[in-house]
Amino acid sequence: MTLDFDTARQQLDDLIHRYRDRADFLAIRLEESQATDIALRGDRFETLSESLAVGGQVRACWKGGWGFASFNRLSQLEERLQEAIAAARLIGTETTELAPVDPVRAIWTAPLTGRSPDQVALAEKKALCQHYTEILRSGDRRIASTSVRYGDSHQRLLLATSEGTLLEQSWSDWEMRFAATAREGDRVQTGRETTGSRRGWEDLLGLDGAVQGARDRALQSLSLPVVEAGTYTVVIDPILTGLFVHEAFGHLSEADMAYENPELLEVMSLGRRFGPETLQIFDGAAPEGHRGSYAYDDEGVPASTTALITDGVLTGRLHSRETAGKLGEAPTGNARCLDFHYPPIVRMTNTWIAPGTTPAADLIQGIEQGVFARNWLGGMTNGEMFTFSAGEAWMIRNGELAEPVRDVTLSGNVFSTLAAIEAIGDDFVWDESGGCGKGGQSGLPVGCGGPSLRIRDVVVGGEASD
Repeated sequence: MTLDFDTARQQLDDLIHRYRDRADFLAIRLEESQATDIALRGDRFETLSESLAVGGQVRACWKGGWGFASFNRLSQLEERLQEAIAAARLIGTETTELAPVDPVRAIWTAPLTGRSPDQVALAEKKALCQHYTEILRSGDRRIASTSVRYGDSHQRLLLATSEGTLLEQSWSDWEMRFAATAREGDRVQTGRETTGSRRGWEDLLGLDGAVQGARDRALQSLSLPVVEAGTYTVVIDPILTGLFVHEAFGHLSEADMAYENPELLEVMSLGRRFGPETLQIFDGAAPEGHRGSYAYDDEGVPASTTALITDGVLTGRLHSRETAGKLGEAPTGNARCLDFHYPPIVRMTNTWIAPGTTPAADLIQGIEQGVFARNWLGGMTNGEMFTFSAGEAWMIRNGELAEPVRDVTLSGNVFSTLAAIEAIGDDFVWDESGGCGKGGQSGLPVGCGGPSLRIRDVVVGGEASD
């Protein structure tokens, strides 16, 4: 079953007109999506599937109370609309506070530079996964296991609101993940690489060097010494910078976390200094061509670019219409949902640190003993605390790169770490590998990026010295 969007537009207009007086705000979203999921572990396919989903959601707000219902049968639309309104009226006791926006009537499609998912046969996608698996497995008996994950999706949605918005949007998205695990005796090391795109299938081709790099890192790490744990001046590459700004700082900038937590709202007070005057941090879906890019968010708010930190000072945060209304600030176009099963919540889009003026090659100069870390294996955050694992690392001795080391983890408090930035490189890299999770909605495409950074007093985990 596929959606007839011409008929659906008329149906949504009619339902909104008939029910809009029963709630302070109504939104109906219909969605059609196609997806491919492939998981190849070693030479065994664990998943090889294509799917088509059609469904929708209804959101209703009455006196500050929200009702939500999702469905996958269009015949249930009016019934679910009534249920959402009834739920909102049952719990609403205060005042509906939604930041005002102009209604939008538009059709937008994300531009492609290559083939879309439906133009590539499943057999061709399967063959690409096998090709990259052969690279991961080849050349050394110490490779104990490999995995390749492929996913693509094409979403087309229709959004109508009681304020007059009638918006159609569509986009395609791709992601691939590669991992090789090497074993020698009781020592086990893993190399990973991830990539993504919203531009075209061709962006996933020709990745042989990156895939081989993941395998080689796993093998080389088997013989490397473990870094001596301690506190160091650390230089991180743009990929780690992007991970840091997204995970450690970006989530704290999402306003739903702040207005529900008075202590965090006080910590994240606009006008507070968090870093040096050279530090600029942004988030926005307006820059085109990235995995977090779009024209309108899932409430119909136009995409924008928000300056989160300007000259080291907190100047903005990310909003839905409700969080903007409650905090008396302007909406930023950051209300997003993974698909029709979930309501929109405040989410990052593309988050980045702007480049500085220090030549990247000069960042290690003057460091008597430090660590240079690049790429990432994984990480976690808990409020303002973070821990990230580097994909590769070298010691810095007397201002020069020295021996490579393994098992490097970087830990700290995000606010202390921002304040400890000593220099910002003049380089910049976008990382399109992100799939963000929040509120049970995991895998939402995002972009992140930044320059190389030099940071003092970073806790580096490894092996304690005797």
